[in-house]
Amino acid sequence: MPDSPVRALLLEQVHPDATSILTAAGFQVENVARALDEDELIERIAGVTLLGIRSKTNVTARVLEAATELESIGAFCIGTNQIDLEEASARGVTVFNAPFSNTRSVVELAIAEIISMTRRLTIKDRLMHEGVWDKSADGAHEVRGRTLGIIGYGNIGTQLSVLAENLGMRVLFFDTADRLALGNASRCTTMAELLSQSDVVTLHVDGRASNNDLFGEEEFALMKAGSLFLNLSRGFVVDYAALREHLESGHIAGAAVDVFPVEPKGRGDEFVSELRGLPNVILTPHIGGSTEEAQQDIGRFVAGKFRDFALDGSTALSINLPGVALPQRPGGHRLMLIHRNVPGALATINGVFAEHKVNVEAQLLGTRGELGYVVTDTAAAYTPEILAELTALPETVRLNALS
Repeated sequence: MPDSPVRALLLEQVHPDATSILTAAGFQVENVARALDEDELIERIAGVTLLGIRSKTNVTARVLEAATELESIGAFCIGTNQIDLEEASARGVTVFNAPFSNTRSVVELAIAEIISMTRRLTIKDRLMHEGVWDKSADGAHEVRGRTLGIIGYGNIGTQLSVLAENLGMRVLFFDTADRLALGNASRCTTMAELLSQSDVVTLHVDGRASNNDLFGEEEFALMKAGSLFLNLSRGFVVDYAALREHLESGHIAGAAVDVFPVEPKGRGDEFVSELRGLPNVILTPHIGGSTEEAQQDIGRFVAGKFRDFALDGSTALSINLPGVALPQRPGGHRLMLIHRNVPGALATINGVFAEHKVNVEAQLLGTRGELGYVVTDTAAAYTPEILAELTALPETVRLNALS
C-alpha cells in the first residue's frame, strides 16, 4: 500500500456513517451527492483506491481501465449489475455489496403496497384530495386469506413470505434455485403454476442478465383476473408497456413499481414512464431500501468491508474474489496477492519466499473460479526484489503489501 493516505470516492449520497468509518481509519474521503456518468467518473477516478457507488453509477470497462490505482469497489446497495464484474476481477479489483442490509425495508414497502392496493387506498386518497367523499367498500378487500405469489425466493422473498403468512396470506413461491420453504409456503415447479393461483404476484429476482425481460405479455396473460402485480427488484425484468395494457383492460387490478429500465440521475429530474397517470398504480422512485435505518446499516457495512480490506486484506463476503480473512499478527508484515487459479500457483509464490530465505509465519489461500487470493504474513519485511519477482510472475494479477 502507498505511504500516502488511501483515497475513497463515495457517490450518490452514501450515508455519512460510511465517511466517519473511513476517516477514522485514516483514509481521505471525497463525497459526491449524485451519480456520475462514464466520462465524469473517468475524470474523477485518478488516484482513487476505494470507490463507493449506489445503483445509478455504472463502473464500465473504460472506467476500470482509467482507474489504475483502484483496489476495491463498494456497491452501497444489493445489486451489482452496474459494475463490470468480469473486468474488475481481471484487474484484481475487489467488489463488495450489502446483500442483507436493506432487506427489511424492501419487505415492509411490499407489504404496505399490497395492503394499499387491496384496499384501493390510492384511489380513495386521490378522490379525497379532489373533494369527493366515497365511503363505498366496492373493490376493497382484506389481505387475509388471499394468495401471494413470490417470484425469487432469496433474502427478500423469504422474509416477505414469513411476514405475509403472519398477515394470514397463503404463500406460493417460484425460484430457479433449490430454496428451502419457510413456514407453510409452497414451492411451485413453474412460474405459470404460480401465476394461475396468485391474487398478488411480486418479483424479487436479482440482476443477472438472464432475468432481462423475464416478465412480459405472456406472463401477465397467465395472471388471474383482478390480481395485483409488484416489481421491487430490477427495472429491466418487466415489459411495462404490456403491464399498462393489462391495467387499462382491467385484467390487472393494480400495480406497484419501484424500479424502471431508465431512471433519472438525481432528485428533481423528470421521470418518464408509460405507467404514469393510471389509477391504483403506486409508483415510487427506487426507494425500496431507502429508509434511514437501511441506509445507515448499508453505509456501516460496506465501509467496514473497505476498511478491513485496505488495512488487513480481508475479502470476506466479496462477490468476485475468494473470501479470505487472516487474523493480523502484531509486528508482522503482510502481503496480499491475487493470482490466476492455476495448478502450482501457491508453490511458485512460496518458492520466491524460499529463494530469498523469507520464512512464512501465517498464510491463507482461497480460490474462486479463475482467481486465487493468498494472504501471507512474515516476520521479515519484504524487499523490493521480492515484490518485483512476485509482481513479474505470470500467475500474478495484483500485489499489495502492508508494512
